[in-house]
Formats: sequence, structure tokens, C-alpha cells
Amino acid sequence: MMTLVNDFDQVRDWDNAHYLHPWEEMADHGANVRTFQEGGFGIHVRDETGRKLIDGPGGMWCVQIGYGREEMGQAIADQAVRMAYYSPYSMGNSAVSELARKIAERTPGDLNKVFFTTGGSTAVDTAIRFLHFRNNVLGRPDKKIVISRQKAYHGSTYLSATMSGKERDRSHFDLARELVHFLPDVNPYRRAGGTSVEQFLEEKVADLEDAILRLGPGRVAAFIAEPVLASGGVIVPPAGYHRRCLEVCRKYDVLYISDEVVTGFGRLGHWFASDEVFGITPDIITCAKGMTSGYVPMGACIISQRLIDELSGGRAERSVFSNGYTYSGHPVSAAAALKNMEIIEREGILEHVRAITPHFQERMGALSELPIVGDVRGEGLMGCVECVADRTSRNPLTLDKEVGYRIDAHCQELGLIVRPLINMCVFSPPLIITPDEIDQMFDILAEGIRRASDELAREGLWRA
Repeated sequence: MMTLVNDFDQVRDWDNAHYLHPWEEMADHGANVRTFQEGGFGIHVRDETGRKLIDGPGGMWCVQIGYGREEMGQAIADQAVRMAYYSPYSMGNSAVSELARKIAERTPGDLNKVFFTTGGSTAVDTAIRFLHFRNNVLGRPDKKIVISRQKAYHGSTYLSATMSGKERDRSHFDLARELVHFLPDVNPYRRAGGTSVEQFLEEKVADLEDAILRLGPGRVAAFIAEPVLASGGVIVPPAGYHRRCLEVCRKYDVLYISDEVVTGFGRLGHWFASDEVFGITPDIITCAKGMTSGYVPMGACIISQRLIDELSGGRAERSVFSNGYTYSGHPVSAAAALKNMEIIEREGILEHVRAITPHFQERMGALSELPIVGDVRGEGLMGCVECVADRTSRNPLTLDKEVGYRIDAHCQELGLIVRPLINMCVFSPPLIITPDEIDQMFDILAEGIRRASDELAREGLWRA
């Protein structure tokens, strides 16, 4: 039996000495003082001191059904005992096959071929590899470029990182730059002065069509887009953007990949947001995170039957889709995903999200009254508060890039975790959050922003 360690000074020493964390700030490596999350129930986690905190980011956009679900733990344990692993290369498993069917029943159009992966990055990686495979089989070896957007995040494998447009994530890494083309930021808040939202929409759609024509339709394989650009700052494109972009893609035989790693499985109140929220049926959907509510790792790349039919049977040209992972379609992960979907349906969680979204967005919108806040935006149970030096120029707080971390530190003192991104705080709480808990979360966030503002003012870094 594992023995839990109570001396967290010792644990921090181990953490700093031996654990290289994702997105590690190397200047601070070996000297971090992190909060340890050691327990959780519902929308709350407990830190190493036993303090109860609202989990504002929902883990990392993923804890849909909340923490501490005993029936989820039991489903995982039962599957681990019954059949912990099988080789997906040559064998099948009933839990995985059932999960594939249930996902296919909930996707739009003919997206009913599910390739299971280990997470969101490998789901996007699989989508890109499928594009390359498809065009090679069809005798179009030059049709490989993927068009993406600045501020987009699609993962951290070599190919998925190549498709990501967050500037700071691309520094000091080699990428397959010849395979991607980036379009300018699609954030309406950052549009040029004097430009209406309608004009901005036309400009963004023209960005895509112009890029396809400039690169050549014979070279462009796909356009990849998050319905809401999550890690880029919860950027919600102008209404109609995705539908218009899909029309452009269809015009030039360019596939549309909808990266629903964050928005899938309930975050916007539907199993998938592409059709239900944004009115599009893409060619490929990638998903992960909310598939298992973060209890175990899993992702999927869901492909249109039409695309599969082009490459199978008599059209296969003796090809093998030689892409996969040791843990593709892991049965324990599949059992967790099935139980997750069961809970979401049994408890009406999708309907709950749709019902409380107006209150969530209204409470978030009220934060725009705080002087340091330049923009608040969101969709469903996703939100972002962006702080600026002044509202007129909309400049970020260039003198203090850590303002988001300051706000998070104050919020943690008050009982809330937020996810800081430079001058922004983003949040995506567990989908089971109640209206009263939404009020509590935003009350704390407002106070945390006020305290950070006062702190910056005292240091001469900002003034109202």
C-alpha cells in the first residue's frame, strides 16, 4: 500500500530535484514553490495544508463531472482487474468498441470513424498524419500544408506543436515549418480601431481564402481551428466565422479539422460544439480532456466516413495506415470514458451547462467594471479576463507580464485557483458547478483582481 507523505517540505525538495514539469520556466527550475493538489471533491480541490479551493480551470479544461466520483473509480478498477491491456494492433476489446460506437452516435454528419489516442496532442498529430497519408495514397504528395491561426494551440508533439500559433510556446524549438501557414489573430478585441465586428469577420475569412490562393489549392491540405481558441486566451471568433471558413475550404478542396480537445464533451453544453454551437460539420474532429473528465488519459481523432472510403477496399493501393500508440484504445481509459458519458447523460449535465451559462457569462461580464480589466470574453463554461495597462490603447501590462500570476496568488489565498496566462486569467470550472458556486468564484476573482491592482499601483507599475 502506498504511504502518503505528510512532510511537504521534503516533497517539494523531491519535486524540484527530480520532476521536470510541463512548460517549466527554466530560470526557476529547482526553486519552485508549487501548490500541491492532494484531494478533491465536486468542484473543489484540497492543497497540501488541507485548504479547500475552487478549481477554476477544471484541472486543465478537463474535469467535467467533478472530483471524487466513486463510481468512476470503481469502473476504472473493475476494468483494470478484468482486462488491463490488449494490443490494439491485432486484437479488439469490447469496451473500446462500445466507446467508438457511442462517440460516433454523437458526432455530426458522417464522422463515425474513431481513432483512439493518448491525449489531445496525439489526436492532432494523428489528424495531420492522416492528411499526409491520404494525399500520398491519392497521388497528391504536394498537398500537405495546413493553415492555422496565431494564438491557436494544438498540442506539443512535433506535428501538433508545429500547428500551434502561440508565440511563447514556439521559442527554442525546432518545428516542421514548411508544413504550416499561420493566419493573423482572430480575436475581435484586437481588431484595428474603427473596424466593426462585421468588417473584421470579412477580413478574417479573406485571410483564409487569400492564403489558399497564394499557397496554391494543390498544396493546401487542411485548415485547423479550435471552435474557441482556449489556451490562446479563450478567443471567440466573430459569429459566422467557422461556417464561412468551412465554405472557403469546400470551394478549394481543403479539409476542415475542428480541434475540440477543449470544447468537446460538454464544455459548451453539447457533446461536440462544431455543429450544435457553430453550425459546421467538419471533416475531422479531435477531442480529449473531457472524454474521461481527466480521470485517466485518452484522446481521439474522429474522421469522416467519406475520407475513409476513399482509401479503403479496392482503393487502398496496398496502403497501411501505420500510425498508432501502445496505449491507443486503452481498455481502462475506455471504461472511464463510458462511465463519464453515462454520468453526463444520467445527471443531465449538458442541459445543466446550457441552463447556467447565461449566469456564468453575466457574472464574468460584470468584471469589466474593474479599471484594470480590458476585456472579458467566453462561451459556455469557458472564460477569460484580460488585464491591460489602459483601455484606450488596449496594451497589455507590459511592465508586469506576471499580472496573471499575481491575481492567481491572491485568489488562492481567498479560496480559488485560476489559470494565469501572462496578462490574462482563464477559467473552465467543472461542469457541475452551481449558480451559488459561480457567484462565489467570481466574487473571489473580483477581489483577487482588486488586490493585484492595488499591489501594482503601490509598486508604480500601473495606475487607474
